[in-house]
Order: sequence, then C-alpha cells, then structure tokens
Amino acid sequence: MPVEVRLHPSAEQELRAAYLWYLERNEIVAEALQLEIDHAMEVISGSPNRWPRLTESERRYVLPRFPFSLVYRVKTQFVEVIAVAHQKRKPSYWSNR
Repeated sequence: MPVEVRLHPSAEQELRAAYLWYLERNEIVAEALQLEIDHAMEVISGSPNRWPRLTESERRYVLPRFPFSLVYRVKTQFVEVIAVAHQKRKPSYWSNR
C-alpha cells in the first residue's frame, strides 16, 4: 500500500531552485525535471525500502535523467524526502535535517 511522501522544507527549496535553474534555460527540460521528481516520489511511495541505504536511516533514489538524487527517511506514517541533492554537491550536507 502506498505511503505518503513529504518534502522537508529545505528539500522543497532545493527542488524549486533546480526547477528555476532549468526553467531559465529551457521550459521543456524544467517540466521534464518536475515529471521525473513526481515519478520518483510515486515509486518511492509504493516501495520505500527498495532503494539503497546511504546510512542506517537514509535511502537514496537516483534520478535516471538528471544529476539529482532524492535522499529520504522512512518514518512510521510517511516518507520524508530530506534532500533533492545534486550529485556533484558536497556529500551528506543534509545530515542535520
């Protein structure tokens, strides 16, 4: 049974920043990013424990067409995406969230 997937406020800001960056360059690519994020959240919702662990409490879903990963924690009632992490950014910068 699918579980709710929520975005941490910082992850929401990261998603917005990435979307706007692509939007400045190409509206079609920006929309493709949003569709891929939506799909990733849907897939995670259906099987949150399927994706590889980063730490004991964090998992990662790598977007296939963009240089981003969704880093998330499986909670009792929902899944929380704590970072929309660019793959070239400092690793584990989200650990204080």
